Amino acid sequence: MIQTADIQRGPRDLVEGLAKVGSATASGELYRMGIRDPHLHGPVPWTPGKAIAGYALTLQFMPKREDLYGQDEYDDPEKQLHRHALYHTQPGDIIVVDARADMSSGVFGEMMLTYFAGKGGAGAVIDGCIRDYPKARELGLGFWMRGVTPNFHTQTNIAPFAVNVPIACGNALVMPGDIIIADDDGAVVVPIALAPALLQVASEHAEWEDFARMRLAEGGDLRKYYPLTPEAQPEYEAWRARQHR
Repeated sequence: MIQTADIQRGPRDLVEGLAKVGSATASGELYRMGIRDPHLHGPVPWTPGKAIAGYALTLQFMPKREDLYGQDEYDDPEKQLHRHALYHTQPGDIIVVDARADMSSGVFGEMMLTYFAGKGGAGAVIDGCIRDYPKARELGLGFWMRGVTPNFHTQTNIAPFAVNVPIACGNALVMPGDIIIADDDGAVVVPIALAPALLQVASEHAEWEDFARMRLAEGGDLRKYYPLTPEAQPEYEAWRARQHR
């Protein structure tokens, strides 16, 4: 089993800005930047109304093989590799888990998640399940996952294998330290190198959408306001100037 060092994190204002952008706008803008499908397919929202962005701590599970995995991890808890993923937690981090879409292993339970929340973790995106969900949902974390199970993490088919390595979560490549944006539309991965440019273009997109939404709600012409046409541009610029006074 592989254990690696902490992730590299960028500035907090980068993730705070991207959290306001939202997953849908981010996905569309990333497509225009060359990332065809940043959506983590499979994990779905379990905490309606949560909208977060954070740097990705990664945890990889693999099929459990008897010569590489033993029951002694419960004699020595420090051999439980999923603990080590959480040891790296800093405020705002998101734990992203490749649990191989397994529906019979709860990769974290209430106690582990309580520790994660206490360290300032923002949420978990899991291609699999957790256990103790009735208590875990009271922790204030955001959860995007396939489901829940009463089983513990190594009870059946899989075992934790590596921490802070590249993983496949929901059929998307997530590098440790990438940014995850997650809300009621789902979770997307933002390559860290593209994050500053994404924040700039997505913030501009969100602003003109606010204007267009207002005009459409007033009965404005869809052909004029969405997408914003050159005809509507002066009107938008005047509105924008008033907002930034």
